[in-house]
Amino acid sequence: MGQERIIHAALLGAGTVGSGVYKLVKDLEEEIISKTGARLVVDKILVRDTTKAREGIPSELLIDRWDEILNDPQIEIVIEVMGGIRPALTWLEEALRAGKQVVTANKDLLAEYGEQLFDAAEAGKCDLHFEAAVAGAIPIIRPLRQSLAASELTEVMGIVNGTTNYILTRMTEDGMGYEEALALATKLGYAESDPTADVEGYDAGRKVAIMASIAFNSNVTFSQVYTEGITHITAEDIRYAKEFGYVIKLIGMTRLTEGGVEVKVHPMLLPEQHPLSTVRDSFNAVFIHGEACDDAMFMGRGAGQLPTASAVMGDVIDVMRNILHHSCGKIGYGCYRNLPVKSAEDTVSRFFLRIQVTDKPGALANIAGILGNNDVSIAQVVQKRSHDGVAELVIITDPVREKHFNDALSILKGMSVLKEVSGVIRVYGN
Repeated sequence: MGQERIIHAALLGAGTVGSGVYKLVKDLEEEIISKTGARLVVDKILVRDTTKAREGIPSELLIDRWDEILNDPQIEIVIEVMGGIRPALTWLEEALRAGKQVVTANKDLLAEYGEQLFDAAEAGKCDLHFEAAVAGAIPIIRPLRQSLAASELTEVMGIVNGTTNYILTRMTEDGMGYEEALALATKLGYAESDPTADVEGYDAGRKVAIMASIAFNSNVTFSQVYTEGITHITAEDIRYAKEFGYVIKLIGMTRLTEGGVEVKVHPMLLPEQHPLSTVRDSFNAVFIHGEACDDAMFMGRGAGQLPTASAVMGDVIDVMRNILHHSCGKIGYGCYRNLPVKSAEDTVSRFFLRIQVTDKPGALANIAGILGNNDVSIAQVVQKRSHDGVAELVIITDPVREKHFNDALSILKGMSVLKEVSGVIRVYGN
């Protein structure tokens, strides 16, 4: 037998995910040798504060200077799990251009600067892997880049934020209001102390930008994604949706159309029989449609220490094999198209509309007339209740261009018979 091959790595960040990655490196030491033919050694772990004790991580590995990693010729893989845009962007660009392979879990970075990072990877003939950036332990990036590369994908949609899915599950199954469900999610650790990125759809929007770029081979950034959160969803909306045979989920969706790429994140009424409707609590799932593959769904834990670390380490093992077989850099960004990204107003949706109107003859006819004049066709309408001279109408529209629906809604809001718009939510399907 020849001398054992050792591959040296550095870890950027030793927080929840970073400590999970280090734990897996140690726990799977022999397994990694069997799977790759080399031993993985983490030599250095970059942190802000080297004096802070970190459970399970030897203090002698901790450093606080990036140049100690960049200028170390032994280090072949940089694993970035610290998050944020700066200084991560600078460091990862420098690592790639210096010929170091990079594995990252940084969705913020990839959703805005993916193209820039892949340019650096190409320049350094390096691997850039990022399975953990979208949907944690669920393998979705590798299938999109490799397994489904010949399928001509047309739609990718999913539940890619566990916090909001947990909140909506509690609202649906336990009848909680939004604030009560958020408080429970925070207490259980599903929601951050500042949940804005989750509940306003920003976290999901970054993941959808990454998936759209890969699925349709055209660069999409987070700033191009229409985002709408769940803070306006009420127990009444959920109850009425159920009456119509729907479940409300926060959906990230991207579609390839003749006019370009659609990228949106918003609450949606899904038919109860849709596979995504059954995805509960903090689980994530991604549903894909392609011309050759038809429908496929990937489901699992979308966050958490070990699920995310598992995705990171899957990439690291892949990179180790590429190093040993001298095949790094073989899969680039693949964004060889330059497709336009459509504004939300130019996309087509069905809508659930819940309004309070003066309960008098002709009110519904007036509302239907305004909707019709703006090309909004009504598929279903139910008058729910009348109280103190005010009736509640619940309307589901046929597919309509969003600009036309918004124009109609603006006119409705100016009508004397309209007392309140209580809910507007998109509805899946044609």
